[in-house]
Amino acid sequence: MSAKFHRRESNSPLGRILQNTAWLLGGKGFGAVCGLAYLAIQTRSLGLKDFGHFSLIFGTAQALIALASFQTWRVVVRYGSEHVHQKDWGKLGRLGMFCGLLDGVGAIIGCGLAAILIYGFAHKLELNPHFVDVAFWFCVGSLWALVSAPTGIVRALNRFDMAVYVEAIVPSGRLAASLAIWLTGPSVGRFLFAWAAIDILEALLYWIMARRLCPEAVNLSNLRNWRKAIDENPGVTRFVMQTYGASTIDAAMRNGPLLIVGAWVGTKAAGLYRLASQLSQALSKLSSLLTRSVYAEVARARVSSKAAEFRKLALQTSKIAGVAGIVVVTVAVLLGKQMLEFIGGDDFEQGAAILVPLTLAACFDLASVAFEPVLHATGRARHSLVARLIALIALAIGLVYLLPVGPSGAAWAVAVGGAVSYIVMGLMAWRTLQQIDRNEITIKPDPEDDLPVADSAV
Repeated sequence: MSAKFHRRESNSPLGRILQNTAWLLGGKGFGAVCGLAYLAIQTRSLGLKDFGHFSLIFGTAQALIALASFQTWRVVVRYGSEHVHQKDWGKLGRLGMFCGLLDGVGAIIGCGLAAILIYGFAHKLELNPHFVDVAFWFCVGSLWALVSAPTGIVRALNRFDMAVYVEAIVPSGRLAASLAIWLTGPSVGRFLFAWAAIDILEALLYWIMARRLCPEAVNLSNLRNWRKAIDENPGVTRFVMQTYGASTIDAAMRNGPLLIVGAWVGTKAAGLYRLASQLSQALSKLSSLLTRSVYAEVARARVSSKAAEFRKLALQTSKIAGVAGIVVVTVAVLLGKQMLEFIGGDDFEQGAAILVPLTLAACFDLASVAFEPVLHATGRARHSLVARLIALIALAIGLVYLLPVGPSGAAWAVAVGGAVSYIVMGLMAWRTLQQIDRNEITIKPDPEDDLPVADSAV
């Protein structure tokens, strides 16, 4: 019996990346249109002050999710790709269930952190006291809506086409909810409740889809035997901790500046920063889509391709991402002010000074889309962790010197952190690819110490 994931796909790794990105782009293109529409409804119906409150609560939840999430989709893809290649559905299932339990542990930890942060430090964020309970329960709902493990299963099976349908639930649901809330009486609480409910629905549907695609893997027997996953996937616990550390640092860089702006500058400034951040993310959406496709394909190449093909794939992807980044920054510079005014109204047009550096930072992520997958696939996850730590230090230094300027200063600090991350991680990935090209290392890591296996030079 085999998993139900047959479909026509390209024969080349780059072709499969573009094919998967096209599927994701179709869904995310629809999502982007819906996102801009419900963002316009939010900003215009709530106003700058209340949208600032919404932004701080949402940003806090996103930070908690990142702190509590073990990025288990990366674990499933990294180790599960070999199980899919060998059609060992039992091992894939035990790995997926192990990661699902990690998601649950993370959610519990996150709820504890939410209680401390919301009830202990809400005043630091100038959060309206009426929103404190609402903010806590929104964080709880968001934490339990994690879909990392089933997402990894779907990506390991290379079924990005099916993921598009489930992920369309969020933007379409938010748009429908925004329209209903706008017509019946907008409030911060109503928007937060709708967002949390829709995220939970998406999580349930993702698990259902993973079950339908590969019922041999997603079942209760594998859940009972999750401990075997640690023995069957040598080095998995170390990989979990390394990717967790990297994702935590990434969360600090993505969400920390918003919270700092809210605490040090004010709620209205946080609203401006949030809208500019949302728009910059929409412009650079290709980054996240390529990351999903590239990560899965690089993991697949690790177990099914020669080293030369692996290196060629990484270089081709980096070139495509670099060109896309240049286009995105150009659009932000030329049309940023007009887009902000169109979406949020006159009160938000001053966010253009924030949009450009945030878009620049996002495009550094886009240009470096192949770096982290290369390091992970060659057993150098700790290298990407070090690169992100250096970038976080650069961001912190930038905030110290630039935050007095205002929200735009914080945005430029984020751009500095993105540039440092791109340079440092790029150098590490480039050196790794050179070693692969010279046959100094293989593309299959040593499971015992998570380091590349040295080949004989002879």
